[in-house]
Amino acid sequence: MKTKQLFLALAAMCGAFEALACTGLSLTAADGSYVQARTIEWGNSALESMYVVIPRGQSLQSLTPGSEPGVAFKARYGVVGLAVVEERFIAEGINEAGLSAGLFFFPQYGSYESYEAAQSDRTLVDLEVAQWILTQFATIDEVKASIGDVRIVGLEANAVVHWRIGEPSGRQVVLEIVDGVPHFYENEVGVLTNAPGFEWQVTNLNNYVNLRPGDVEPYKMDEKTLRAFGATAGFLGLPGDDTPPSRFVRAAFFRATAPQRATAFATVQECFHLLNNFDVPIGLEHPAGECPDIPSATQWTSAIDLTHRVVYYKTAYNNTIRSIDLSQIDFGKVRYQVHPLDREPVQPVERITVR
Repeated sequence: MKTKQLFLALAAMCGAFEALACTGLSLTAADGSYVQARTIEWGNSALESMYVVIPRGQSLQSLTPGSEPGVAFKARYGVVGLAVVEERFIAEGINEAGLSAGLFFFPQYGSYESYEAAQSDRTLVDLEVAQWILTQFATIDEVKASIGDVRIVGLEANAVVHWRIGEPSGRQVVLEIVDGVPHFYENEVGVLTNAPGFEWQVTNLNNYVNLRPGDVEPYKMDEKTLRAFGATAGFLGLPGDDTPPSRFVRAAFFRATAPQRATAFATVQECFHLLNNFDVPIGLEHPAGECPDIPSATQWTSAIDLTHRVVYYKTAYNNTIRSIDLSQIDFGKVRYQVHPLDREPVQPVERITVR
C-alpha cells in the first residue's frame, strides 16, 4: 500500500533522530494577538510538504498498523494544515475556531498503546492526531476530555511524537503519551523541541539560572580584572549546539528576551527572526562530501496567528513569507484540496535596477 510505504519512510526519520530538530516557540503582541511558530527539519532529502484545506463535513478515516480501517470521523471545523509526506499527516495547522495543533518528534521517550485489530474502529495513528484534533475540537479542554475516546498507536516502533496545542487566548499545552497514557502539560515557557520529556526540559532550564540579557560588569579576581570581550556577555554559556535540550534552552531565553511587538504581523516577523537562529545547515547532518542536494535540513518554518486565523510559512527553497487567511475561506463551500508549499523549488529574486 503506497500510503503505508510513505508512512514507513517518514517513520524511519525517527530512527535517525539526530537529523530531526523541530523547534517551536510562541509570542504575544501588545495588542493581544497570539502567535505560535516552529521549524521542521529532515536532513536526508527534500521532504514532500504541502498545505491542505479541509472543509466542514469532510469524511476522514485513520490508518492502522493492520489491514483494518481506523477511526472514522467528519470534520466539525474547517482546517488549514501544513502536512508532510501525506496530506493526512498534518505537522502544524489551525482550525476556524482558532485552535492550533502540531506534532514534534519524540523518539525513545514516548510509547503508545499496542495495536489491537478488534479495536480498529477506535484506532488513530500518531501522525493523524493533529488532523483529528483540528477537525473535531475548538478548545484544549475539549481535546483533554475526548482523548480517551481514541486509541493512539504508531505504525513503526520508533515513530513517536508529542504535540503542541494552542488557543487564541495564549494558553498552550504539550501532550505526551508514555506507556499508552496521555499526559497534558501546561506550557508556560512557550517553547517545545523534541526529547527528553517536557517536564525534564523545563527543569533543565535551572542549569542556566546565571544567564542574563545584555552585558556583565567587570569582575576583579585577586589582582586581575576580568572584562567581557564584547556585548551579550550575560548570555555566555548559552548552549549553541542543535541537540533538543540545547535548542529548548536557547529558544526559551530568546523568547523571554524578545521585544514585544505591537501587532500580530510584527510578532509573526519576530518569530521568523528568532527561528532563523535554529536553521540547521545540511552539513551538520552528514559526513563531508555526503550531503544531499538540498539547501538546508530546516525544510520549512511556519508562524500561525491564532487570533486572526492566518497561517504564514516560508521554505528552504523560498524565503518569501506566504500566508493563508482562514477568514477568506468559506469552509461550508470550499472543496477539499492539497497544494505543494513550493510550486517550484527556487527562490525568486527581486532585481533592483539602478539608474
